[in-house]
Amino acid sequence: MDPDARVTALTYRYDQLRAIPQGVIESASTTFLLLIAVQALNADPTSKALIAAAGNVGLLLSLWLVPAVGQSGRPMMQVAAWLMIGGAIAMLIVAAVPVVPLLVLATLVGIGASNAIIPLITATYQDNYPPRARGRLVSRSFVIRVIAAAAFAELGGRLLTEDITRFRWLLLCFGLAFGAAACCLARIPSQPPSQAPLRLAGQSALGATFVGALASLRHVQTDRTLRWMLVSWMLMGFANLMMLPLRVEYLANPRYGLMLNPQQIALYTLLIPALVRLVLSPVWGRLFDRMNFFVMRIVLNSGFALSILAFFTGASETELALGAVVFGASAAGGEIAWNLWVTKFAPAERVAEYMSVHTFLTGVRGVIAPFVAFQLTQQLPISHVALICAGLIGLASVVLVPESQRSA
Repeated sequence: MDPDARVTALTYRYDQLRAIPQGVIESASTTFLLLIAVQALNADPTSKALIAAAGNVGLLLSLWLVPAVGQSGRPMMQVAAWLMIGGAIAMLIVAAVPVVPLLVLATLVGIGASNAIIPLITATYQDNYPPRARGRLVSRSFVIRVIAAAAFAELGGRLLTEDITRFRWLLLCFGLAFGAAACCLARIPSQPPSQAPLRLAGQSALGATFVGALASLRHVQTDRTLRWMLVSWMLMGFANLMMLPLRVEYLANPRYGLMLNPQQIALYTLLIPALVRLVLSPVWGRLFDRMNFFVMRIVLNSGFALSILAFFTGASETELALGAVVFGASAAGGEIAWNLWVTKFAPAERVAEYMSVHTFLTGVRGVIAPFVAFQLTQQLPISHVALICAGLIGLASVVLVPESQRSA
């Protein structure tokens, strides 16, 4: 049964408004926080890796967040808003006292919170949007977010190119963006998770949350499609998450001979991909509603592999731009697929649980991948690392072929 039209309209309105500050936060997580660490604060490799992995720490914790919210009985978007307020406070603190340890901590808190709430948002999409239009409605918010990210990338890149010491203004903007996103989330209608974890007599809330997280992981054993999808996501995601922070490293570190300025780095890592996503997100949203999901995933995997090869195996402006364009085209569909795929396969009352397993495993690989990436670049040319990652993505597509044939 379709949700109430008023609930859908309110969700759509405030999700679109949230997309504006969320775009600013996205630019922080993908480029600017790491760029500040590298060029303004001369952070050590461990600090850079922690900043790159911060969002994935949040995804890792999402497995426990979902049962914790179920235990609390609070509406999902209310809890999400509280967590984003925590991110706002953390960013404002590091803007006032800009040192590497606080930057790492603020990134872990803020970007971690932004990613930890994803299962709650996906479950709210499931509850509040009709199935036949879910991909289309969500993709429209993504378009606004992309515009905001691209605009802020241009402004932020110019600001830092003129004077790198102005990075504190960016940190202040990030804090305000977290606060604005929290206000929007608080106004989206939502319910507590459909399936609160079972709490035994005498059992603490913490114990029930832990047991609830383990119960979510059991779905991997009982659901074949979920199991093989997660294997494919692990291979593809590990490769992508290895190369994502290396884009900034490759363009900014003098070791690789490019030494681009912040505005140029923002162009190739944010602006070009954002413009392509802007054009193609609505297309992928409609395809998600109509296309065989396994075929869609294989097509997107191929795009990610090609983007990595183009970006890291050449050093010309044309090759960098081509890699950025193909990455943007794949990311446009990949983001929709990543956020919504469980709504196609999970029982309606288990969407938050299935998504928390997905985000947890994304967090596992996301925490490990940046460390592996930065260590491998100490032993191998970055082009060889790119070839390894492209091979992993190809294997991820092969894994999906049997499931694609079964669903045909």
